[in-house]
Amino acid sequence: MIPKETIDLIFETARIDEVVGDFVHLKKRGVNLLGNCPFHDEKTPSFTVSPAKGIYKCFGCGKGGNSVNFVMDHEHFTYPEALKYLANKYNIFIEETVRTPEQEEAANDRESMFIVSNTANEYFQDQLFNADEGRAIGLSYFKERGFREETLKKFQLGYSPEKSDAFSKFALKEGYKIEFLEKTGLTIPKETRNYDRFQGRVMFPIRSLSGRVLGFGGRILKNNVKAAKYLNSPESEIYHKSKVLYGMYYAKNSIVKKNRCLLVEGYTDVISMHQAGLENVVASSGTSLTIDQIKLVKRFTNNITLLFDGDAAGLKAALRGVNLILEAGLNVKIVTFPDGEDPDSYAKKVSTEVLEDYVDRKAKDFIEFKCSLLLEEAKEDPIKRAELIKDIASTIALIPDHIARTVYAQTSSKILGIEEQVVFTSIEQSRSGKATSKAKPMQVVSSPKQTTAKPLTLTTNLEESTLVRLLVVYGTHTLHFEHTNEAEEAVETNISTTEFILSELNEDDIEFTHPIYSKVYDEIVSYIHENNTIPNQKFFIHHYNPEITEAVSELLSDKHQLSDWAKKEIFVPTEAEKLKEIVVEAVVRFKSKQVKLKIEDMLKQMKNNDISEEDRIRFIGNFQKLNELSKFIDKELGREC
Repeated sequence: MIPKETIDLIFETARIDEVVGDFVHLKKRGVNLLGNCPFHDEKTPSFTVSPAKGIYKCFGCGKGGNSVNFVMDHEHFTYPEALKYLANKYNIFIEETVRTPEQEEAANDRESMFIVSNTANEYFQDQLFNADEGRAIGLSYFKERGFREETLKKFQLGYSPEKSDAFSKFALKEGYKIEFLEKTGLTIPKETRNYDRFQGRVMFPIRSLSGRVLGFGGRILKNNVKAAKYLNSPESEIYHKSKVLYGMYYAKNSIVKKNRCLLVEGYTDVISMHQAGLENVVASSGTSLTIDQIKLVKRFTNNITLLFDGDAAGLKAALRGVNLILEAGLNVKIVTFPDGEDPDSYAKKVSTEVLEDYVDRKAKDFIEFKCSLLLEEAKEDPIKRAELIKDIASTIALIPDHIARTVYAQTSSKILGIEEQVVFTSIEQSRSGKATSKAKPMQVVSSPKQTTAKPLTLTTNLEESTLVRLLVVYGTHTLHFEHTNEAEEAVETNISTTEFILSELNEDDIEFTHPIYSKVYDEIVSYIHENNTIPNQKFFIHHYNPEITEAVSELLSDKHQLSDWAKKEIFVPTEAEKLKEIVVEAVVRFKSKQVKLKIEDMLKQMKNNDISEEDRIRFIGNFQKLNELSKFIDKELGREC
């Protein structure tokens, strides 16, 4: 845990323009800064940074928040990771809460393993570029494969010498303990000798989302050796193969921008695609896709395109991974390359434009791909066609979204040339786990005449957002009221904006309904109870909950700035000058909408034939009271009744 005092210091020290400026080219525009949004592709800048407010906001994609939010969004860090990143940037020492001896030892061991892995990575790179053996064997191999030197350095590729203990000797001489060389899998102790796991291989470092080296993949270059072509680091405290995708560190920002992840099989596929200009590419490293890897992709996008070889084995591999991806709720497309080609070889043969066009043009929706592939196998065999339908239906049944299942069912029925009802029934059987036809088929609206228009439902989002903005911006401001008491004496009252709004809502037992605005409101109430004071604007901008900071940045961002009319001797009253009138009207409007919502709900209940006569009479009485209240509020707002 990072102490609150340190977190506060980080927020106070970190300047939003400096933090964002490390990643985005910003230009001055009035009191704000403007640049192209790093979270989506745009030609016209809509990304605004407000140094005065300490927030950023994109009016294109909607992203917004404070310095910590930006680092979390851009680098895909957790909250603690983002805090540590900013602490490091501004040389702020973080003293975390005391850990148990066991926790301290585990943390030290993990850190030692990271240090050893990083040292190994630097050693392998040095061997590739500076050692005679590495240049003659490793560098020659990479150049023959068509990799440019800047690409090798970007991915930090290396070479492990053929001598059986070259790296182990180097590491031990540098003072690293054999315990951590063994734990990372770099060294295999055997009796009195220490052997390098990756001897005689070109090296591919496997990195975490934050760029730390977790482990390695090594490719052997000799053809006559009875050893695995590719060898990976074993599972360890820092490396869990099923939770890592090769290249994600380099691809994550591009995946977010393009809202699509391209998935390939091997290391060289990733590197070649990046070299060719497509950077939203990752690899499963030749293993079957896992749930954790799919969840990792889902952190950045819901769209995944699988790129596979054009041979039969590659096509089968494509199908094996689809079910898990669908079950996780992602949208899947599949691209196959011409026979004899794979993503690596094809990327080196064509230009970036041709490669991008090929991937876009050849991307088939998974259902279209699977149907065409299985139809080719089934041909005219009726038994095989029946099995094909069950196979397709069982795959569609995995999709969690009902509407998506319906669309896929309709699409597959057209491709397979069978009635939709057959597919729907098979899907329902698969979802219920029954082998009989007793399951009810999904009801599909096939004609506009069958649709029933839903009544419009009132919401209070606009009214709630207005009140929340007033609470955040003017919560501590004082409102001045004048009224007469029972003795008809003039009485003056001063009350803060926050106290006025809270008292008005509490008096009529009115609550926020929007989930985020409700959280902001609850935070205000909790803060007042705990601190006996009203939270200021910084409290919300620096809040630990990214949902709250993003909502607040949205409310505080002004897309259109007013001209400086004072220079033209035209004086327009400011919001602060008219604050009391604005706050009172905002509260009344919110109450008005809430009352109308209650009336709407009561009318629905009164239409229920199952309610008792006693309840109906009670509803009518309450309805009349609400109706009178609504008329009174409308009168307050100056509306005609």
